[in-house]
Amino acid sequence: MYSWDFGMLWQYRSIIVSGVITTVLFTIVVVITGMAVGIIVGLGRVSSNRILCSVLRGYVELFRCTPVLVQLIWFYYALPVLMGIELSPWMAAALALTLYGGAFYSEIVRGGIVSIDSGQTEAGQAIGMTRWQVMRRLVLPQAFRRMTPPLVSQSIMQLKNTSLLSVLAVPDLVYQGQLIAHDTYRPLEIYTLVALLYFIILFPATVLAKRLELHQIKT
Repeated sequence: MYSWDFGMLWQYRSIIVSGVITTVLFTIVVVITGMAVGIIVGLGRVSSNRILCSVLRGYVELFRCTPVLVQLIWFYYALPVLMGIELSPWMAAALALTLYGGAFYSEIVRGGIVSIDSGQTEAGQAIGMTRWQVMRRLVLPQAFRRMTPPLVSQSIMQLKNTSLLSVLAVPDLVYQGQLIAHDTYRPLEIYTLVALLYFIILFPATVLAKRLELHQIKT
């Protein structure tokens, strides 16, 4: 019978807290940058420029159809060889997760925009609004209300994806857990704690996403 001993983890509390902080801060960065990329690409996807749309669609499909773990490794090991630049693990991970998240965010943005009745666009243009004015004043305010629940859900996925940063030795929560497990030979305790900490971080976000979704349905 296995004898659990969570008490021994107390001496590693500073390392665990450091991992949590790194995970949360990294998530905030890639969510913000990913959304920025997603909004730009999403707006580009609904433009009338077919060449631009095709290029952006290629980007979206490339990142959506390849595993994020493979992307992390590729950006760290292959991109420096191809571009002749050296990327730190932090930079490679941030770039990979930003572009990966941006591909998914862009589809949410595009879907939100095309879900708005085209009659509103025609009405806006009929009274002299430019295409951008129609987008900014009529379409986007309504579309963002519909986008909010899936944007929150995708941001939750971004946090989960940070658990893969350990492959690049970025000192996130999982990486710190690995170090503690190797030092103590008590993987059950530390990985149970890691799972619990992820749950504590993610559960409020999932509740928020559910409430936003229900609010959207009611309205």
